[in-house]
Amino acid sequence: MNTPTDLQRQRFRRPLRPLPRGLDAWADAWIGRHRRRRKIGMEFRVAAESVDRFHLRFRTLEDAQLRERISELREAVRRGGHPGRSALTEALAAIRESARRRLGLHPVLEQLQGALALNAGCLIEMATGEGKTLTAALTAIVWAWSGRPCHVVTVNDYLVERDARDLAPLYRDCGLEVAWVTGPMSSEERRRAYGADITYVTSKEVAADFLRDTLRDSRGQARGPAVLRGLHAALVDEADSVLIDEAVTPLILSAPKAHPGLTATVLHARDLASELVRDVHYGVDTARRELRLTDAGEEAVARMGGGLSGLWRSPERRGEWIRQALVAREFYQPGRQYVVLDRQIVIVDEATGRPMPQRSWRQGLHQAIEAKEGLELTPPTETLARISFQRFFRLYGRLAGMSGTCRETAAELWHVYRLPVLPIPTHRPSQRRQGADRVFPRSKDRWESVIDEIRSVHATGRPILVGTRSVAASEEVAARLEEAGLPFQLLNAVHHREEARVIARAGERDRITIATNMAGRGTDIRLGPDVALLGGLHVIATERHGSGRVDRQLFGRSARQGDPGSSVAWASLEDELLRQNLPHPLLEALSGALSHRLPLADFAAVWAIRLAQWRSEREGRRRREAVVHADQWIEESLAFTEGDGND
Repeated sequence: MNTPTDLQRQRFRRPLRPLPRGLDAWADAWIGRHRRRRKIGMEFRVAAESVDRFHLRFRTLEDAQLRERISELREAVRRGGHPGRSALTEALAAIRESARRRLGLHPVLEQLQGALALNAGCLIEMATGEGKTLTAALTAIVWAWSGRPCHVVTVNDYLVERDARDLAPLYRDCGLEVAWVTGPMSSEERRRAYGADITYVTSKEVAADFLRDTLRDSRGQARGPAVLRGLHAALVDEADSVLIDEAVTPLILSAPKAHPGLTATVLHARDLASELVRDVHYGVDTARRELRLTDAGEEAVARMGGGLSGLWRSPERRGEWIRQALVAREFYQPGRQYVVLDRQIVIVDEATGRPMPQRSWRQGLHQAIEAKEGLELTPPTETLARISFQRFFRLYGRLAGMSGTCRETAAELWHVYRLPVLPIPTHRPSQRRQGADRVFPRSKDRWESVIDEIRSVHATGRPILVGTRSVAASEEVAARLEEAGLPFQLLNAVHHREEARVIARAGERDRITIATNMAGRGTDIRLGPDVALLGGLHVIATERHGSGRVDRQLFGRSARQGDPGSSVAWASLEDELLRQNLPHPLLEALSGALSHRLPLADFAAVWAIRLAQWRSEREGRRRREAVVHADQWIEESLAFTEGDGND
C-alpha cells in the first residue's frame, strides 16, 4: 500500500504537460475561448432534466430507505472509480433528495447542470446568489465516493469553516466525513482534517502544506509524516480569484536568516535614495512596475559610494539597495499595497482588499518599506521551497471549478489548466439595471458626485453598497459621509473582522456599506423586508478596477436570484488605472474635452477606461505567463536530477 509520503512523491514527480508557445500558444488559447459551449451546455441541460425526472423515485422513500440506497450507490462508485451516465444520474437524484431533507435546500435544474459540468472537469460560471456552494457539494460527494480525498478550495478561512459546517449534515447522510483546514491549525490537526473524505481549505494553506510535505520528504521524514494524502481531486470555488488573480505570485516557504548589518544598510539606502529625483536620476514604468536608473542616476550612486565600506564597496550591491528603496517609495503606498497595523507592515491583496498578515516581500523589499515608514526592521528570510499556483493545481488528477466571473479568462484557463469555461444560465431572469459610467476630469469632482448619489438614494430607503479599489479610497468615502452626517458601515483591510456579518446585512433598509474589493465574496446579500419594493440594493463602484472581472463581481452583489437592483460606476482621469496605462497627452486631451462638455467626450472617456483595463489585464497575463514559463524551465532543467524514481 502506498504511504502518504509515497503518494506525495509520486504527485510531485508527475510530469506536467509543457505549455505551447508562440503561434501554437495563440491557437491553443483561441480554442479555449471558442469551444462549443452552447452544444456542451445543452447536453448537460438534458442530463439535468433526466436527474430531475429520476428524483421523483426518491421523494416517496423513508429516510432509512434513502440512506440505504445512497450507501449502495456509494459502494458502486467506490468499486468502479467513476460512475457511468446512468449511475451518475441516479446518484445526483439521491443526493438532491438528501439535500432537501437535511439542509432544506432543493437544487434546481441549473445547479444540477452545473454539478454535471463540474463532474466532467469544466469551470462553470454561475452568477452571484445562484448556489455555487451547494452545486460544488453535489460533485464533491460523487468524487469522494471513489475513496480518494477531495479538496474543496476557496478564498478565505471564514468560507472554509462556514461551508464545511453548513454542509456537514448532507455529507454525513451520504456516508462521508468532512473537515476543514485554516491557518492557525497545528500539523496534527491538519493531518486529521486531510484524512477526511472531503476537506475544505484555502489555496494558500493546501499549497503550503504540499511544500512542507515535500521538505519533509527531502529531509528523510525528520519532521514527522506528511499531512496530505496526495493531490487527487480539487473543486475550486471563486476560481478566477484562486487560479488567475493569485497566480501572479508564487507561494514561497521561508525561514528567518541572520544578516548582520542589514538595518544599517537599508536605512542608509533609504537616506541616499531620498536625494534622487524622478525623471532625472531614474525612470519609472508604472504599467510594468519597473524602475531604471538613468546615466545621471548611475553617476549619483557611484558618487554616493565614495568612502563607504562593507556592502557599499560593490557598485552592483549599492545600486541594488538603492533601487529597492526607490521601488518601495514609488510602487508601494500605504492604503493600497499595505497597511500599518500595530507598528507592523501588513500586505494587502490588491485583488480583494484582504490583509495577509503572515506574508512578506522578498529580497529586502519588506525591510525597505519598513524603513520608509520608520518602523523597526524585521529579519530577512531565506527561501526553503516555492511553487506557483499554476503548477500546483495542474498536479491534481481531477480539477474543476466555479466562479461568477470567469468567461473573460476562458482562453487562459484552457491554456494553463485545460479547463473549458461553461456559462450556466440563471434560474430567474436578472433584473439588474446597469447605469452608464460617470467620468470626471478630477478626483475631487468624482467624490462630490458619489456623495450626492449616496445622499439621493439613501433618502429613498434603499440599501447602498459602495465599492472602492483601495483602503485609502474607502477611508476617503467614509470621511466624506461622516462629514455629510450619513450613517455607514466600513469594511476594508483595517476593519475586516466582521466581514461576513457586515456584508450579510448590507441589503437591509437604509444601510450604507463601504467595502474594498473584498466585498464579501461568497457571502450572499439578502434584501430586507420591503426593500425589493424600493428597488433593491444599489451598488456604486467608485473606481474601475484593473480587471473588468472584479467590477462585474461587485455589480453582481445586487439583483441576486431575480431580485431588483441597480449598479453604476464612477471614474476619474486621475485614477491609478488610467495614469498607469494611458499616455499623459491622451489624458490631458480627455480632461479638456470633459471640462468643456464637448460632444462625445463621455463616450471617449469610457472607451479610454476600457483601453486602460485591457492593457492592465494584458500586463497581468504577461506576468502570470512569466511565472508559468519559469516553472516550466525549472521542471525541464532539474528533471535530470530526479533520476528514474528508484533512488
